[in-house]
Order: sequence, then structure tokens, then C-alpha cells
Amino acid sequence: MTITVLVPDHNGVDALAGIDGVRAVQFTSLTDLPPEAAEAEVLIPDFLSSDKATVAERLPRLRLVQLLTAGAEAWVGKLPGHIMLSTCSGAHGGSTAEWVMASLLSIYRDLREFEDSRRAGAWSSHMTDTLQGKRVLVVGAGDLGRQLHRKLDAFDAHTTLVARSARDGVHGLDELAELLPEHDAVVLVVPMTPATHHLADAAFLSKMRDGAVLVNAARGPVVDTDALVAELVSGRLRAALDVTDPEPLPAGHPLWTAPGLLLTPHVAGSCTGVHQRAYAVIARQIALYAAGKEPENLVRGDY
Repeated sequence: MTITVLVPDHNGVDALAGIDGVRAVQFTSLTDLPPEAAEAEVLIPDFLSSDKATVAERLPRLRLVQLLTAGAEAWVGKLPGHIMLSTCSGAHGGSTAEWVMASLLSIYRDLREFEDSRRAGAWSSHMTDTLQGKRVLVVGAGDLGRQLHRKLDAFDAHTTLVARSARDGVHGLDELAELLPEHDAVVLVVPMTPATHHLADAAFLSKMRDGAVLVNAARGPVVDTDALVAELVSGRLRAALDVTDPEPLPAGHPLWTAPGLLLTPHVAGSCTGVHQRAYAVIARQIALYAAGKEPENLVRGDY
């Protein structure tokens, strides 16, 4: 028996070519599906797929939606119960952790300030801070959180991991109020769920120590934007954001001019090799499905 898998690009066709019992068929969009869609059991949507609510109607034999992203919030609740949803967890954690490290190093070593001086033609030598010895609270202990922990260790920083529930070596979310004042930087790498919406609200931010750095590599709505802007304008906190709420930022938004902010346009995972890393994870998930097993990255419960 051959399973038809719809893929959005040639990278998907190439990645699945060697899996027994799998036929990869490239599609243009969810509104322009090839004839093979009638037999497709698996869909790999592209990053910007729309019309999610009509997928089941267009693909009558669909049983699995396999995402190219680690985040699944755009698809949760959009599919009938008989269709499984699987993420690409494990593909983008290293790249995003690298962005977090780059951001922290840039902030602590004043790299932006030195670049401003270079552009002004000024030799502005001064002492900087360092990441060494900093206490970093990483909220989220999945693939990204673990990869970040490893990288922080290499820079002699001290990492505390937090997840929804406590386990060996990981604190629970219910301990955040006590942990926040003890750390120099707080990095958000949690999935976007109803429980994490505005996790970093005014109360959360107020518990961070003066001069601390908030890093959001999760999703924009995990942070209460207005509350963060207030802290940045006051000068009490600094921040690095790869994601914002709203996104993209409209003209005139206060984040464009907020002091103490390093801002990038949702590019933490966008770097060389992204497709190869994503499809390496996806190939494993599809191989499991083709063998009659559940993919490892299935979204379960409330995500």
C-alpha cells in the first residue's frame, strides 16, 4: 500500500523519496490541489497556508497534517478529531537558540553601541557587561530550551529551566514568581497556547530585577506588549524580541522607538539549512506513519 503525501516544495519531494510506501506529490496551494489530493492521507502545508478550516473538505482521505514549524497554534482546533496534527519540533531549536545567544551577547557586550560609534566615526572605548556568570531563566524546556541550556553552559552562564510542570532538573510554572527576581535574563521559548497568552504580563515583568533582560523567541502574544513598552520606556528593563504582538509591527508602533530594545523580524529560525533540518525531522515522522505508528511529534490535549 502506498501513502500519498502532499508537499509544498521540491525539498519535500526529495526528502521523502527514499521512504518505502510513500509517494510525495507537490502542490501549489490549498486552493489549487493536484488530482492526487483525492488520495492524500498526509498534508505538509507551507509556512503561510491559509484556508485551514476547509482542508478536511478538500482532502477526504486526510489523516495527518505534518507541520514545517515547531509551533502549532495556527492549526490547533482547525481540524476534525480524526485528523492528527504533528509539529516539526527538533528542527529549529538550534537555530533559534543561536539567535538568543547572539541577542544576549549583543546586549551585554554593547555591540550595537559600538556599531553606532563606528558609523559616527567615533572611537568610543568603554567597559561592557558579560554573559559569563549571568543567571538565565529559560521558560520552556522542550527542544529549544534544552539546546539553549547547552549553549549557555558553554558561555559559563547559569541556567534555570521552567516548564508547565516540574520534573527532575526543571521547575514548574507555579514557581515563576519566586524565580523571576533571582535571574539576570528571562528567555521565553514556550508554545503559544491559551495558558501562555500574556504569560509575561505586567505582574510578571514587575518581578524581574532592575536591569534584567527579557528575550522573547516564542510568539508575540506570550508577552503583554503594552506592559513591556512601559518597562522599556521607564528604563527598568531591556529586551530582545524576534516576535511581536502585533506582527508585523505597524508604522508608528511604540516598539519601533522603545529604548533598550533589540528587535528582529521573526527570523530566529530563518537561516541556512532550514529546509534540510525541517525535512529531516518530517521524514522521520512520515516514516513512522507509513509503518502504522504514531508520529513522535503529535499535538495532544491542550498542546
